[in-house]
Amino acid sequence: MNDSMGSAVGLSHILLRERVKPGDRVVDATCGNGHDTLFLAGLVEAEGAVFAFDVQELALEKTRLLLEENRCLDRVQLFHAGHQELAAYVPDPVQAVVFNLGYLPGSDKSCITRAATTLAALEQASYLVVSGGVIVVVVYPGHDGGGEEAAAVEDWARSLPRSFSAWCSRQVNRSSAAPYVVLAAKVS
Repeated sequence: MNDSMGSAVGLSHILLRERVKPGDRVVDATCGNGHDTLFLAGLVEAEGAVFAFDVQELALEKTRLLLEENRCLDRVQLFHAGHQELAAYVPDPVQAVVFNLGYLPGSDKSCITRAATTLAALEQASYLVVSGGVIVVVVYPGHDGGGEEAAAVEDWARSLPRSFSAWCSRQVNRSSAAPYVVLAAKVS
């Protein structure tokens, strides 16, 4: 995965690398092709745990294969469930929750994340993340429904209490439809 500052996902990985350490518990709320799940599994190492969610069987299978190829499936639990159900599967606090919104690349573009379920998941994540932990959201406003979801994510971040520090990072020399990052760091 590209970890440079040339992409929103690359920036999200830089932010996660700052906060996630070996032994941590983390959530990939939208595992997709498994790249974020694999990245998180590498950060938490063998003593940590990753909880990964997706509504599509294809996404879970691609993620499972990638994790097996990289010998780290043992530290990951895959859930065939929407991210709005994460609190039902992750009862204890976590260091980080990452969202990569939109649709599964190379798949059905009509199966997308939606504002209502994303907001429910973000609310749950805000209670699950520990002090010093982060919620990192890669937002894709350029597809049908993406603009509405992006606005909802930003409104959610603006409404967070002072126990969070909320940030929005965009590439100013790209289209307004380009992906960007919303970060919520729990400071107390």
